[in-house]
Amino acid sequence: MDHRLLEIVACPVCNGKLQYNQQQQELVCKPDGLAYPVRDGIPVLLENEARTLTADESLS
Repeated sequence: MDHRLLEIVACPVCNGKLQYNQQQQELVCKPDGLAYPVRDGIPVLLENEARTLTADESLS
């Protein structure tokens, strides 16, 4: 994931900053508890495509 892209993308729900999880290929919004997939290097920033973080993921 290009670091320049991470600086400009935002959560589509709250417009907050997203964190990249390289291992799971996701962009994570902790305040909303959502993880958006990154497919073929392209972030899919659609709320209906996001998965809900587990309780353990939300706390860490």
